[in-house]
Amino acid sequence: MAATENVAADIFLLPNYTFFAELLAFVIILGIIAKYILPPIQKATRERQAVIHQQMEDADEAKQKLAEAERRLQEALNEARTEAAQIRENARAEAQRTIEELRKQAQDEAARIVARGDEQLASQRAAIVRELRGEIGAIAVELSEKIVDQKLADDRQVSATVDAFLAGLEAKDDVARTTSGGTTA
Repeated sequence: MAATENVAADIFLLPNYTFFAELLAFVIILGIIAKYILPPIQKATRERQAVIHQQMEDADEAKQKLAEAERRLQEALNEARTEAAQIRENARAEAQRTIEELRKQAQDEAARIVARGDEQLASQRAAIVRELRGEIGAIAVELSEKIVDQKLADDRQVSATVDAFLAGLEAKDDVARTTSGGTTA
């Protein structure tokens, strides 16, 4: 029988007390691991998963906020471009109005200058006419003196010459009065 027990001990498929002791130790170690080690690991894993999930939600929210901010930025840029175009148009219109006002002022000033020039020209003309009349009178007197000196012998001819000269002066004076509007200078 001892040989049969020895043979039975050598067959590894038959359970013996060592196997049960090892199995019991393994189950105890698994129990300790399941009770004391596995819960903190699972808790840390769940917390880590919750943090990752929260970060993913925050990232999605940040993407949405970024898209909204980009949309508002585009709207603001479009509005700024529109406003800038309107400001440019207003500035062009204001510049055109200013140019027209300055042009009108320049034309008015030119008209005033021309009118003043016409007035000065008329006054200078009148002064020149007065001066020429004085000079013509002096020349006429000189001419008369020469004529008188040359033809003193013939009184009738001297008298006719003086009368003709005086008539010529009167005719010129009448013409000057009618061309200057009836005023004598």
